[in-house]
Amino acid sequence: MMTTTVPSLDRLRQAYAETSGATQLTPLLESAALARESGAARVFVKAESLQWAGSFKARGAYWRLKQLTADEARRGVVAYSSGNFAQGLAAAGQALDIPVTIVMPIDAPAAKREATKGYGARVVLTDHGDRAREEVAAAKAREISETEGLALLHPFDDPEIVAGQAGAGLEALEQLAAKGVAADIVLCPVGGGGLIGGVSLAFHYLSPSTQVFAVEPEGFNGMGSSLAHGAIETMPLGPKSICDGLMARKPGEAPYAAVTATNVRGLTVDDATVRGAMKVAFERLKLVLEPSGASSLAALLGGKVDVSGKTVLVVATGGNVSLADFMVHVNNA
Repeated sequence: MMTTTVPSLDRLRQAYAETSGATQLTPLLESAALARESGAARVFVKAESLQWAGSFKARGAYWRLKQLTADEARRGVVAYSSGNFAQGLAAAGQALDIPVTIVMPIDAPAAKREATKGYGARVVLTDHGDRAREEVAAAKAREISETEGLALLHPFDDPEIVAGQAGAGLEALEQLAAKGVAADIVLCPVGGGGLIGGVSLAFHYLSPSTQVFAVEPEGFNGMGSSLAHGAIETMPLGPKSICDGLMARKPGEAPYAAVTATNVRGLTVDDATVRGAMKVAFERLKLVLEPSGASSLAALLGGKVDVSGKTVLVVATGGNVSLADFMVHVNNA
């Protein structure tokens, strides 16, 4: 069973010190327009869409690879992902000269699949039919691990992944402090929970009065439902979301342990509001966000939280979307 160890502040800082030299310092953008529209005092957007490989995933992937033994690094690793962890891990593996195999669902966006190959990873596709795509891909990754002797990495259910992803939160805290402000509210997208596990811990340790919200697509609110009921829950199979990177049916044990220690609350957003947020991000912030990366902004614009007079941090997690898909989404907003 996956350990539920919650990383300490020292561990978060150790991971950030290691990964900061191998990742981008992504900008913290302030938007007076978003503040006026939402009623917030101030709104800041942490543009992780501008991170290496197009999302925050490079942080946790790089840190996790640094934990491999020399023999594991020589043989290589295998993981499953719908796209962003795939690209982050592939990029980190390329930087560290570690062979990477990624198992991806056949319906993962083509742009993410080709980008993953572009970083030198071997990509294996799975056809899940009417079954849960992450379960089919995970089973194939386990099979490859066993038959080829590759270290099997989980995209989010790993305390070291949580510790690595916390760098986004630690970096945002430093940037906010440099501006002389503290966030009252953090809106953070959630798939399996690796990012919010790390971000919530960073704020819990260093800004405990900040309230962190887990933002999930409707029908895929495994984290929010689990938090509401006090135990990990699996969401039933249902209609897909345009937020392809957030379609995990349940949170990981390691992220869940982190968020339950940090008083995270859950909320959901619908596809229409996400499309609108993608358009706003482009027009107001000049950011190209994929649907998953725009979900936290959708929560703000959709009035999912009362932000009146508050300072809000919106984590914009990724920008891995093709031009064709982006145009379809914003034209339908």
